[in-house]
Amino acid sequence: MCDKHIIKSFNTIDLSAQNEIDYFIKSTSSNKLNNLILFLQNTFSIDITAEKDIIQGFDHDWSNIKGYADALCRPKNIFECITIMKICYLLKIPMTISAGRTNLTGSATPEGGIIISINQINNIKEIDINNKEIICSPGVYLEDLRNHVISESNNKLIFSVDPTSRREAMVGGAISCNASGFTPGEKGAMRYWVNGFSLILPNGEVINLKRGEKISNNGYFIIEHTNGGKSKIEIPTYERVNIKNASGPFSSSNGEMDFIDLIVGSEGIFGCIIESTLKLEERPSDYLNLFVKLKNEDEAFQLYSDLSNHLSGDMSHLSGFEYFGENCSDYMEHKEYLFDEEYNVGIYIQIPVYNKNIDDIIESWYQTFMKFEYIKEDEQILSLNDPHNWKKFFEARHSMPANALQKAKEYKTASIITDTIVPPSSFNQFIKETHKLIKDKNIDYLLFGHLGDCHLHFHLIPDASSEKIALDCYHEIIKLSSTLGGVYSAEHGTGKRKRQDFIECYGNKAALQIKK
Repeated sequence: MCDKHIIKSFNTIDLSAQNEIDYFIKSTSSNKLNNLILFLQNTFSIDITAEKDIIQGFDHDWSNIKGYADALCRPKNIFECITIMKICYLLKIPMTISAGRTNLTGSATPEGGIIISINQINNIKEIDINNKEIICSPGVYLEDLRNHVISESNNKLIFSVDPTSRREAMVGGAISCNASGFTPGEKGAMRYWVNGFSLILPNGEVINLKRGEKISNNGYFIIEHTNGGKSKIEIPTYERVNIKNASGPFSSSNGEMDFIDLIVGSEGIFGCIIESTLKLEERPSDYLNLFVKLKNEDEAFQLYSDLSNHLSGDMSHLSGFEYFGENCSDYMEHKEYLFDEEYNVGIYIQIPVYNKNIDDIIESWYQTFMKFEYIKEDEQILSLNDPHNWKKFFEARHSMPANALQKAKEYKTASIITDTIVPPSSFNQFIKETHKLIKDKNIDYLLFGHLGDCHLHFHLIPDASSEKIALDCYHEIIKLSSTLGGVYSAEHGTGKRKRQDFIECYGNKAALQIKK
């Protein structure tokens, strides 16, 4: 037990390739980037380019922040990824790891150097039915992984993380950002499902770990390198609020942490996850999918409270509890299908069913809903179990953030989306005060998100003339969440957009811990 904080790293490059790299490093003095491109192309046949037209397809993410890079590298396998990282490390060339680029904070937006896109490293290994695990590469789309698990397990298992962007997001990026989706509670985020990984350190060495194998001792790890050297890694110790939280790399105030947790959610700043072992769970025999139409936000929050009481405070019994509120219908396709003049907001509820008669489940939940005074007619509850109904709803929910982001692009402004969260005890106060902040500044916005976690997103959509006002408003919202015991990010992370938010939340000492 005493050496659980000691981690061995490995050099997986063979002697011949290592000699080639060593000779190149020694002989390169000027024009490092041009020489690097030619060396990688000619010696290892690695896909790397400095062509600006190609780079521009990878120099930004969904944050709509402008990025720039000197080169783009697209490794096809682990060896190529290790090679490019090792050489960039030795030449002190900045690296930005890039996956599906669906993040909203600019963590995949480069600021010079080389973009390393792992899109082509996309293998899925055989599923382990007995241990409920699967090993896959970082470039696998979440939706492809989910479908593969369902198919290969004969509908017995599922990978449960379900972000809105699961068709566009990749496994590597989802782990790096600790992406979460519609499922409330701890099981909704990637961290819970990561049982192990292979990590390429910036120097090109590799660490292979399973959860529980390596735990920090008195606030630090020791990495023992292949050449006999050692590195002391001091973990972050700033206090974390014990709610849904993606505000900066994982920290532990008592100095004890699983190395897996240090990497999950660190947004690629410590290394590149090149393979991951993911936990699976039993797939429900069915789901009951409902959309509940309500008149206003107060009714929506009351429904949350009533169902939380009904479930004895454990919202994780549901696999989805999503709120569609202020102005959502203005940015949705099929809005007439979900909303009308009387009912302006709605809640999507997904209830997993395990080997029970779906009709009995429907009847039981119908009786539950009819006890609530704000649900007065059957038409307020729309069943989405019919494939046609589900298709329309799925298209509607996915079109909303996409249309809002498109509007920001038309305005040529950055998309400004809050990811704030506060404890349930101050949730109502936070939402009401935030509404007032935005409306007083006359900024267009919409409100949606994960009501099961008391975690909603205000998406501000300013035009060019009001962009600065909107940014100032955003920072007021961040301060408000902090004042009420919350943090600036529940699921999107920090990236380049929210570095100042991290400092405002945790202070300069915490930032120095990360930098160190």
